[in-house]
Order: sequence, then structure tokens, then C-alpha cells
Amino acid sequence: MGFVSLGCPKALSDSERILTRLRAEGYRVSPTYGDADLVVVNTCGFIEAAVEESLEAIGEALGENGRVIVTGCLGAEAERVRRVHPGVLAVTGPHALEAVMAAVHRHLPAPHLPFERLVPPQGVRLTPDHYAYLKISEGCNHHCSFCVIPRFRGPLVSRPMGEVLDEAQRLAEAGVRELLVIAQDSAAYGLDVKHRTGFWGGRPLRTDLPTLASALGELGVWVRLHYVYPYPHVDALLPLMAEGRILPYLDIPLQHGSAPILKAMRRPAAAERVLERIQRWRALCPDLTLRSAFIVGFPGETEADFETLLDFIREARLDRVGCFTYSPVEGAPANALPGAVPEAVKEERMARFMEVQAGISRERLQARVGRRLTVLVDAIDEEGTAIARSSADAPEIDGLVFVEGEARLQPGDWAEVVVEDCSDHDLFARTV
Repeated sequence: MGFVSLGCPKALSDSERILTRLRAEGYRVSPTYGDADLVVVNTCGFIEAAVEESLEAIGEALGENGRVIVTGCLGAEAERVRRVHPGVLAVTGPHALEAVMAAVHRHLPAPHLPFERLVPPQGVRLTPDHYAYLKISEGCNHHCSFCVIPRFRGPLVSRPMGEVLDEAQRLAEAGVRELLVIAQDSAAYGLDVKHRTGFWGGRPLRTDLPTLASALGELGVWVRLHYVYPYPHVDALLPLMAEGRILPYLDIPLQHGSAPILKAMRRPAAAERVLERIQRWRALCPDLTLRSAFIVGFPGETEADFETLLDFIREARLDRVGCFTYSPVEGAPANALPGAVPEAVKEERMARFMEVQAGISRERLQARVGRRLTVLVDAIDEEGTAIARSSADAPEIDGLVFVEGEARLQPGDWAEVVVEDCSDHDLFARTV
């Protein structure tokens, strides 16, 4: 069995669930197309570039192997997949475990009866041993004009509190040092079930993000929160961060700073209220790290709107920021909006945006020089430099902490370091 996983951490979490089920049923996973009897491709369909990458991956798997099952977000548009690749064996949508397994069973029956020992208690993981993504819900109740994810993944469906915490405990017991909490909208966790009482270890727990975060904080690992919309109840997380129960880190999808553009995007929060909330959060937890992502060149974005966005990031002074040019996605309502921004203008605005943010990032990092930090080691390079992350750094999307001459460290180790220098995005440190 071959497996190709594309897309965001939420898709990666889906891949891990499918692989766990495959291994439990006795399937062996092959690292090459040639040794596989079948290939599953878990696709992404969020933006057009991701769609093209997914279609190319499907084509490569067909060319190298010939027997391919497609799943994931692009799979929600089965006709589009089959138009380009009519030879695929089956197409299923996202978080469709049973449908994927049914297709696998149909085209490659399980080799023998399941043996539970083939699967470790924490399941099959695609991340390094020392960190793991913990998905707490599926779907989204927002209808942002640039996004088609709700069409792929449906409305919000929260996982039961006990189920989430049991998985987290198994991961911690297996040696995972960091849990990255993910969902389409983590702050909405439990809203669909009206925050009903769940149970874990016999304890009654309200199904909401602050309660979940507090319980996760008992496991003795780093807990990092992603995709947290800035609702008022998010304020309850800040005391947990200030007390060291969870990491002082919030990933907030803000997207823009101009009121007309936010309205056109159908975003659920106003920039002014976000700025006020950020000030309050930093007062409650001075070490708070804030990350976000923004879109430039959205239809109708004027130069004045863009300057408002620059003013917003100058005032917000976010620690970690990603920027993307607007990309039309098939089926997104934003495609019909007037005022399309030329590609050259989009690219120019993104460059200006990142130049401003680089200065902010460097100033924020400069304030850490001379400070003592706890870091988690991800790798050791050929020169013996430890490549690590602090509480301010999520894997693959944020900065790094480089600790020279520390070949004795191993991936997954904690280390106490003192920061000696910084660049626009990374820190350079030595062990204490």
C-alpha cells in the first residue's frame, strides 16, 4: 500500500487516521510506488495552486503505479478529479475514513485478520516522534467568501471531550513532547453540542476550548493552540498561559485589517476589537506569542485598504505572520466580487507587507536576546548544530532556534539556552 499526503495539518491528521486503520487491518505501507499494490492520495483543494499540486500528485501515482484511490478536500469535487484523471479507482471526500476503507477493501482486500499489535497505542503518525497534531473538531460554521472548506468538510462537528483527551494521553505516554491542537476553528469547539458535559477519567468537563486546554495542560507536555478565532471567551485561555499550563501562543486567522475588506471577506471579527483584545491579552500574559496570516490583493482592495492593513500590523506587532496573495478558488463567492487586483499589484503589495513585518519580527526577536529559554530540539545538522524551537515557534511555519556545537542533543530533547543573536525570523543561542 502506498500513501501520499498533501495539504494542511488537518489533512495530515486525516492521513494518520487512515494509515492507523490500514495498519490495524494488516496492510503494509510501502515507501515506493513500485512496491505498492495500491496508492491512496489524500488531496488538498483550498486554493488553485493546491488543486494543481493534488492533480499532479494523482497523475504521478497513476503513471508510476496505475491503481489509485483519491480522498481529501479535492475529492469533494469528484467530477473534476475524474475529468482530469478518469483512471482513478475511487474518489472520496475529506474525513471519510469509512468510505476510503471501503474503496481499499473493494480493490485490495485485507491480507489477513487484524492484529492489534501491528499498531502502536498512539496510532500511526506522519510527524516526528516528539510532536503530534491533535484534531478536536471537523468542519466550520463560517462562510468566508474566499473559502470553500465548509463545502468540502461540512459544518462544525466537535469530537467528544473524553475521546480527545484519551488520544492526547496516549500520545503523551508514547513520548510526544508537544501537542498541536488543530481544527478549522478551534475556538468554536463544543458550540455544535451546546457545550454539553463530557467525561474523562470519571470527571465531568464542559465541552469548550478553555476546559479542554486546562485538561491538556495536566499531561506535562507543550500544548500549542492553532486556528483560534478571537472570540471573547478566548480571554479565559490567557491565565492558563500565564500560569504555564499551556504554551503562551495563539494562532489567530485575522486575514486583513481594513473594515470594508473584512466585510467583503465575511470575516467574523472587526479589526478595532481585535486590537483591543490583543492589548488585553498581552496585559494578562506578557510573554504571549501571536501568529496570524493575511491575504493581500483581495477583490476590491484599494491602496487605501492596503495602507490600513499595514497600519494594523504596525499597531498589532504580531510575532509571526504569513502573507498570501489572493487566489481565486473554484466555487468561492469572492470570485464574483468586482475590483480584481492585477497580479503584479498583488505581488508588490505582498513584498511591501513582508518588508514591514520583517522589521516588526526582528524587533520582537531582538527583545529576546540575552533571555533564557526552554527549547525543543527537532534535528541536528551535519555541523552539530541543534535545530530547535521555543514556545514561540510552531513546527514548519514559524522560526527556529539554532544552538551551535550541540551534537550531544537528540531530536525530542529539551534544552535550556541563552539567546545571543537574532535574524528577521530566527534566534541563535547557546546552552546554559
